[in-house]
Amino acid sequence: MSALFIGVGVGPGDPELLTLKAFRAIQAADVICYLENEAGESQALNIAVEALKNPIKTQQHLGVRFAMSRERIAANRAYDKAITQIQAELCLGKTVVFLCEGDPLFFGSFTYLLERLENQYDSQVIPGIPAFVAATATLQLPLTVLKQSFAVITGRHSDEKIKTALLEHDAIVIMKAGIERPRLLALLKETNRFDDGHYLEYISRDNQKVITDLTQLENKVGPYFSLFVITRPEKTTGELIR
Repeated sequence: MSALFIGVGVGPGDPELLTLKAFRAIQAADVICYLENEAGESQALNIAVEALKNPIKTQQHLGVRFAMSRERIAANRAYDKAITQIQAELCLGKTVVFLCEGDPLFFGSFTYLLERLENQYDSQVIPGIPAFVAATATLQLPLTVLKQSFAVITGRHSDEKIKTALLEHDAIVIMKAGIERPRLLALLKETNRFDDGHYLEYISRDNQKVITDLTQLENKVGPYFSLFVITRPEKTTGELIR
């Protein structure tokens, strides 16, 4: 039996958005690994619930306790501990699937584990639907058309970097927006992009929240799983409206 480490994207939240390839990989794994919060709950595990109901073989679960924080020391300790446990399973020739919300390589923790593995074992990545793609589907809003430019940034960037993106690009997604929501709303107003904005929380989940009129959005901190989608009005058959 050959050891294999697979990063599996489970999508933004709706279990039905799991790809068939991801579904099959989860069912066939020896070890299911995932991040969990301090209460032992895992969003990625909940998303993969259907694939976990009928595994092909007896499976072991490996939860990686992880607290969402900007403090990288604690995060790196969690990744170091996790990769040691994962390597122990790979050493036995097992297939280890790491469940990733969204896509494994788009702001994904899998990136840091893969880096620590240092090519010691075979690895694969099964892409998943990122939250911003599900967001535009929910809004039924084209992200880009014709010659429009597009950028993805996060609420953790500096004011100047965010303003530059808002001024230079037609479409911008701001990930991890909740904790920085008041600051981001101010920057949208400062760059005259406030009316172009849409705000979403917990995309494709039962508690999804969508606000298309930002005047209705409270000027206070929101949840981690939130984002802004900012797009310019356009004509699909002609020049962009500026």
